[in-house]
Amino acid sequence: RKLIRELRKTSNAYEARVWYRVAELLERPSRRRVRVNVSKINRYAKPGEVVVVPGKVLGAGTLRKGVTVAAVSFSRVALEKIRSAGGTAMFLGDLLKLNPEGSSVRVIV
Repeated sequence: RKLIRELRKTSNAYEARVWYRVAELLERPSRRRVRVNVSKINRYAKPGEVVVVPGKVLGAGTLRKGVTVAAVSFSRVALEKIRSAGGTAMFLGDLLKLNPEGSSVRVIV
């Protein structure tokens, strides 16, 4: 809930609609929340890009690109695969502080 409030505040302050949409996706019940496999990130992300997952990142599939992934949570296997591909994993709140404008961010659902 605290993260959702921060996302909405930042969205209003910087007029960044991307954070408002991420907050809406996080408001869903936990059973309907987003779960994204590493293979989907590999399919849609470009190398060096910042990817936001408003939910959990799971470790099914392979990741061949070095991308920065920000999510609410990660499985242990997903963390290993992201790091071994040369990417970085961070929590969504940390990315919000680093990039409050929401520029150059791809949301994967």
